[in-house]
Amino acid sequence: MKESVLSFACEGEPLIGILAEPETEAAAAVGVLIIVGGPQYRVGSHRQFTLLARHLAANGFAALRFDYRSMGDSPGEARDFLGVDADIAAAITALLAARPALKRVVLWGLCDAASAALLYLESTRDARVAGVALLNPWVRSAATLAQTHVKHYYWRRLREKEFWLKLLKGGVGAKALMTLAGNLRLAQGAGKAPGQSSFQDRMATGLRGLGCPALLILSGDDYTAREFSMYAQGSPAWKGLLDGPSLQLEAYAEADHTFSDPGQAAKVEAATLSWLRKI
Repeated sequence: MKESVLSFACEGEPLIGILAEPETEAAAAVGVLIIVGGPQYRVGSHRQFTLLARHLAANGFAALRFDYRSMGDSPGEARDFLGVDADIAAAITALLAARPALKRVVLWGLCDAASAALLYLESTRDARVAGVALLNPWVRSAATLAQTHVKHYYWRRLREKEFWLKLLKGGVGAKALMTLAGNLRLAQGAGKAPGQSSFQDRMATGLRGLGCPALLILSGDDYTAREFSMYAQGSPAWKGLLDGPSLQLEAYAEADHTFSDPGQAAKVEAATLSWLRKI
């Protein structure tokens, strides 16, 4: 494979990306756009995006990882995953122009970059997108975070003998009990459908209207992944989406949020490559 700097414009401002390409022209007709979550830049935690792009390129898939405006080497006003539609569109255009043999692209994103990919599809219905790879999508709200804490932390603590002994001895303070009570109140609303303008519902709309293959990878050792799973199970907007025939679900029980263990990262690379070969 080979790498080169790819500079392109987005609404008059320059964006910087790194394009990893197969050395042979007999490459796949689908390219991969790696969207970066924030605050982050195109290398990724523990060089995750760099290694992924190189792995894909070495196996025939061109991959572009880039900094959207205000991140890394790309200037511009500060923005988050809710405001990067134009950046994603510009990056797709740049990737297709740099590799004329490409017909369409796949959007690949971790955390709020996965959310950004779905929001982009919801707002643009871009026919150039052939699929999405979503890793630990971000759906956080006060209610989802409270529900996750109650289920995965407080429920475990309430079943421990040591907790009750500590409570009886006064070792559990009033502040801790008030925090638990507050989380329980918030959690009661976590399964209720938010307004139609919520970004979580928009994500579901983007996935539902995709009409293309989707890959969903969830970490077992990650609150963000747990929040997403619980939200998707309880939200009317997400009903049935994760059970559809076009979605491939991979769950790695030992993986953390960014798949920092090399063995877990290798699983992500292998699953992504295997899924791409089916498109």
